[in-house]
Amino acid sequence: MKFGIIKEGKTPPDKRVPLSPQQCVQFKKQFPKAELVVQPSSIRAFADESYSKVGITLQEDLSDCDVLMGVKEVPLDMLIPEKTYLFFSHTFKLQPYNSKLLRTILDKKIRLIDYEVLTNKGGKRLIGFGRYAGVVGCYNGFLAYGKKTGRYTLKPANQCEDRVELTAELKKIDLPADFKMVITGAGRVAGGAMEIIDAIGITKVSADDYKNKQFNKPVYAQLLVNDYNERLDGESFKRQDFFNDPKPYKSVFMQFVPGTHMYVPCHYWDSNSPYIFTREDAKSKEFNIKVVADVSCDIDCAVASTLRPSTIAEPLYGYNPQLEKEVDFMDEEAIGVMAVDNLPCELPLDASEDFGNELLTHILPNFFNGDPDGILARASETNLKGELTEYFAYLKDYVNQ
Repeated sequence: MKFGIIKEGKTPPDKRVPLSPQQCVQFKKQFPKAELVVQPSSIRAFADESYSKVGITLQEDLSDCDVLMGVKEVPLDMLIPEKTYLFFSHTFKLQPYNSKLLRTILDKKIRLIDYEVLTNKGGKRLIGFGRYAGVVGCYNGFLAYGKKTGRYTLKPANQCEDRVELTAELKKIDLPADFKMVITGAGRVAGGAMEIIDAIGITKVSADDYKNKQFNKPVYAQLLVNDYNERLDGESFKRQDFFNDPKPYKSVFMQFVPGTHMYVPCHYWDSNSPYIFTREDAKSKEFNIKVVADVSCDIDCAVASTLRPSTIAEPLYGYNPQLEKEVDFMDEEAIGVMAVDNLPCELPLDASEDFGNELLTHILPNFFNGDPDGILARASETNLKGELTEYFAYLKDYVNQ
C-alpha cells in the first residue's frame, strides 16, 4: 500500500500537514511494508527539504498512490480518480457550498474518509485540530483583552514561531485582582483553552463558587451544559435528555455574567439548543463582559455578539449591544469580539504535530489490521464504486441537488 501526502490547494492556503517530517519517519518504522511519499509544496509550515533530509521521497505525481492524505477540501481538478482520500470535506452536515465536491468524488469513484467523523464505537471523535483551536483562540482572547483595556500588549499568535514562543508571551499579561472569566465546553477545544488559562496562573473555581463568592485574585469557571441550562418546567436537569432533545430547556448563562470580564465559548452547540445569551441579554446593565473570544464561532445564533467570522489578518471587531450591530473594536460601548474560524492555522507547526500524533495512534493502524472496530468504515462517506456508504445514504439528495 502506498500513501501520499498531498499539497494543499484550497485558497486561502493552509500551512498545516497531516504528518510532520519526523512523523513520516515514524510512519515508515511503524508500517514497514507501506510506502510514503510527499508532494512538493511551497506553502507548508515544514519545508520540502525537511522531508527529504530525513529520507522521505518528494514526488509530484501521486497517481501511483493508494491512499492520499491532506487537511482541507481538495479542489475538484486536483482529485485523482479511484483513490482513497483523507481530509476535512465539510460535507456530512450538508454544507451547501461543498455539494459539488461530494458529487465529483462520487463521479471519480473516490473513497472519501472524513477526519471529522472518525470515531470510536462510543461515538467519540478520535482526531482533530480542536485542541489548538482552543489554545490559539484563548490566547487571542487575552490579546483582545489587553488591547481593549490597554493593560498590556501581546504578539499575534500567527507571528509566534511556535507554542514555546506563544507561551512565553503570556508572561506579559497583567490582569486586575477581580478578573473573572468563564468558558463553556468540555471537549478537546475547552481543554486547549484551559492550557492557556492555567499557564497564566488563573485559579479555577466551581460554577457555584463563581456565582456566589467574592475573590481577590483572577479566577475562572468551566461551565458544563448543566451549569448554564435548566428545564423550562423546573424539573431536574438530565444530561442525556438534554442531548436527545434540548428544546424543553432554557439558558441561565446570565447568572454568571455579573462581574465577568471575558467569555471564551468552546462548546459544541446544536441548532435546537437554547441560545447561550441573546441580543436582549446583552443589553442588560449587568452585561459588562469586555471580550468574547468565540472559539466555537457559530454565527449569529448561540452567542449574540458573534455576527460574523473574523480573519487571522483582522481577528477583532466590536459589537454594540444597544444598536445590535458591528462597530469598531475599541468603541467604549462595544463588546470586543474575536471569532477567527481557522484558529489552528496560526500555529501550524504545533497543530500539525498534535494532529499527526493522533493520526498515527488512532487512525492509520486500521489500514493494516483489518479495521476491527469499523473506524475507517464508519468515516467513509463514499466507496471506490462511486456510491454513498450506508452510513451516509442521507446525503443522496444533497449530492444530486
